[in-house]
Amino acid sequence: MIRVLIFTFLLLFSSANAVELVLSGTAISDNQKVLASRNMGYLKKMNVSEGDEVKKGDLLYEIDPTEVNAQKQMYRNQLNNILKNLERYERLFKKGMVSKYDLENMRLAAQNQREMLSIAEAQDAYLKVIAPNDGIIISKNMNEGEMVNPGMPVVVLTDLTDIRIVIEISENDLKNIKKGDKVKVDIPSIELSTEGEISSIIPASNPMTHKFKAKIKFDKAGKSVYPGMFARVTLEL
Repeated sequence: MIRVLIFTFLLLFSSANAVELVLSGTAISDNQKVLASRNMGYLKKMNVSEGDEVKKGDLLYEIDPTEVNAQKQMYRNQLNNILKNLERYERLFKKGMVSKYDLENMRLAAQNQREMLSIAEAQDAYLKVIAPNDGIIISKNMNEGEMVNPGMPVVVLTDLTDIRIVIEISENDLKNIKKGDKVKVDIPSIELSTEGEISSIIPASNPMTHKFKAKIKFDKAGKSVYPGMFARVTLEL
């Protein structure tokens, strides 16, 4: 009888007092961009270094136009040759010496070459890479004079206005947590204690730990929070 009363009391106590789950988290930027080149060429000018703050529209780096110009000239030469052949085919067609099929193929070749030249000319706009938003340069992978290939990361830009805390939640606790839940966020290094809420739960677990990631947006209370800072997150289950 005494055991039953004790067990009932513990159940009532647990239901009346929320269980707190304290997790470690890391501050990240939810708007981090890896900026790469669309063209091959030498890095002609690098305007930023790691740690530099930039504004939207600032010129970050510039690719030497030699390779792009050479490609454009090649396409122009090819187009000129095709147009000369097209003129010849037009004359021969009027004399009945080439078929309409051959003439249409030559016209199509000229149109395709014009489009290729147009694409090459449009690459001029990508030789100068500008900042897509305000932020800070956290990584600079190349220096002036080095050869840049298409898709090669050159700089990494992080937006410090859109900072989130990332935590990992075990699958056993996941059922008690949902998007929009309020949490307490502490960042000891800058003595910040503030409120936040779960902004997203990523439905893909780590196969080794069976934990799910969740992102938390929070009030920075005017303090500078940088990616990589340790955070302590308290949730009520």
